[in-house]
Amino acid sequence: MRTSRFASALLTGVALLLLPGCVTKIVTAPIKATAKAADWATTSGDEADRARGRELRKKCKEHYDPNYCS
Repeated sequence: MRTSRFASALLTGVALLLLPGCVTKIVTAPIKATAKAADWATTSGDEADRARGRELRKKCKEHYDPNYCS
């Protein structure tokens, strides 16, 4: 009887020490996943500028226009 109490107390103590780290990971995982999905779904200003530059260079290669090509 005494051994089982000691074992359960030890197991409870170990669980209490390890649980906070596990709970933190479980709580922050959906937040991190949502942030990553939002990052993938949106285009930053820098990405938009690079895409616009590529588009203009392609247009200048195909059809020269003095208004856009310098």
